[in-house]
Amino acid sequence: MEEQKFRELAVEQVKKYCQNVTGITVFETYVVWIVKDLQNNKALLSTNIPDGRYYEVTHDGDKHELYVDVYKKEHNESVDIP
Repeated sequence: MEEQKFRELAVEQVKKYCQNVTGITVFETYVVWIVKDLQNNKALLSTNIPDGRYYEVTHDGDKHELYVDVYKKEHNESVDIP
């Protein structure tokens, strides 16, 4: 899938998910990282909704399917490197 089309589709799917889960209709959705490898696309997205969630959207070019995975940050710590 062409990158711009995939980007728009990924943002659209994340917006739909967020609106259905949170009921919030006005928020920003942005792409943090995007890549195309052979026939597949993958993007990591986030929003400005303060819920700690981030989203991974994958397009499987062989199966012509789109997958949306939702993650929530559980832990974050700083580690000193010697």
